[in-house]
Parts: sequence; C-alpha cells; structure tokens
Amino acid sequence: MRVIVAGQGIQGQKRRKICGDEFVGFVDPFSAGSDFKNIRDVPLEKYDAVLACIPDEPKQDIVEFCIKNGKHVLVEKPLWFRDISNFKALEEMANRNGVLCYIAYNHRFEPHFVNMARSIQDGWLGEIYRCRMFYGNGTARLVKESAWRDKGGGVLPDLGSHLLDTCKFWFGEEVENSKWEIVSANSFENAAPDHVIIGANVNGIQVELEMTMLMWKNHFTCDVLAHNGSVHIESLCKWGPTKYIERKRVFPSGKPPETQTILTQSDPTWELEYSHFKNLIDEKVSTNFVWHEGMYKILSSLEGSLGAS
Repeated sequence: MRVIVAGQGIQGQKRRKICGDEFVGFVDPFSAGSDFKNIRDVPLEKYDAVLACIPDEPKQDIVEFCIKNGKHVLVEKPLWFRDISNFKALEEMANRNGVLCYIAYNHRFEPHFVNMARSIQDGWLGEIYRCRMFYGNGTARLVKESAWRDKGGGVLPDLGSHLLDTCKFWFGEEVENSKWEIVSANSFENAAPDHVIIGANVNGIQVELEMTMLMWKNHFTCDVLAHNGSVHIESLCKWGPTKYIERKRVFPSGKPPETQTILTQSDPTWELEYSHFKNLIDEKVSTNFVWHEGMYKILSSLEGSLGAS
C-alpha cells in the first residue's frame, strides 16, 4: 500500500515513521519541507491511502476528497462533521466506493488497555462498581498560543474523546446510551476549558473521566473497583514505565494478593494501529461511523452544557 501523510506536525511525523517504505510524501500547506501543499496536487495514481494528521477544520474536506477519489483514509481523532447527517452520507459513500475511512484512537492498542478489556470480559471481577480514569498533560500554554486549538470545548474533545473511546472499548455500546454530565469544568489558564471532569452511570457502573492540560508531568491512571477485586493502570508506554495491577479481594477483609505487570518500552500503539488499518482494508471491512456519531452527540451535548455554565 502506498500512502501520503497529510500534516507534517508531531502526529504526522509519527505516522510517517511507521509507514516506512510505503510512504510517498507529505502534504502540508504550511511546512517548507512538504512534498505537496495541497492534496489535490498529488497525482491520484501515486497513492492508495491517506493518513490525515491535520487540524479539525479541514478534516471533512480531506475525508470527502479521499472517499470520492477511491482512497482509503485514516484520520486522527476526533472527526466532527459540520452537519451530523454527514456521518451517514460519507459512510454510505465510502462503502459504495469500496474504501475504508478509519478514525484513529491509538490508545485501544495500549498493552494495559488490552489487559483491562480482557479482565472485564473474563468476568473474574464480578459486579463492577466504579471506573475512574485520569488523563493529564502539560499542554496548556501550547494550546493557548494556538488559535485553532484554544476554543470550543478545549480539553474535553481533545482528551475526552480518547477516554470515551476507551470506555466504549471496555464497556461496549451502553457508553453511547448513557447520560453524560459535566461534574466540573474550569478554564484556569486558557480561554477554553483546560480541566474537565465528566461522569455517567454506564449500565450500573459509575464512570468518572477527568482530563486536564495542567498536569506538568504527563500521566494516566485508571482504577476499576469491583466485587471480587480491583484493577489499576498507572501511566502509558509513551511515558513509561507503565504498570498494570490486579488485586484479588479477601473475604471478609484483609490484604489482597496482588499481581503486577510493568512494561518499559517504546510506544507500540502507532505501529499496531497502522497494521490494524491495513488488515481492515485487506479484509474489505466496511466503514462504520455509528460509534463516532454517538460520541459526537455526547461531546456536543457536554459542550452545550459548558456554554450554559
């Protein structure tokens, strides 16, 4: 497969490294080192797919161009269309043209996220009471200096989309059917919110998701509390070491036996997701925007609450 990478920023550089010899060129209107300034300048016969690592505003136009011209496209999260009906329209167009539009959420390939999904699906935890996730980085100043990033829901769609997708990965379709609410929202340094907490009851599980741009040391934590024990994640591979902890409850009380898996390695998620994208293409899997439309509705509703507060 021959690919072009749209966007020569941090994400684009990561994608370019992973695609190796399949890389054809960069498309970026603002980078002096790009091979093309506009995707329409790239001869169609030179590539099969596009890795779109671009700001939110031009995403719809790029995706439409790719689909109409029979090109597969991996687009960095989140993908918002100006009209929600575009989800269905472009899904149908992609499937008519036999191409895949894949919205990238690389954290699904984080090793301990996969371990957590396995623990939840195995059922050994019994009734799950609560799941709390925290995702923080220190990008407040960088976002503040970016006109296209410091607006709207701020950290909510940026990091919140990852956390909601992780909930979907672990808990299934009930995530999109749940009533999500703003627990706390603040704009400590930025025009848009830079620290937000949201929550919902997901099929009886109390879920709380906290996200911030004010965590000067990048960090992720997760705690899942259940009848038969608890499971915990500390950090991600990219910020390693990352730790996965299982604790088996002792009845009626007592110190639980604990197992830990600690990984110190480079971030494997980009390569794993790229391989997954290619496998989906080889298997001729249809484009499906159902969950992404559901996430759009959740985040739009939450952003509306932010505007009203």
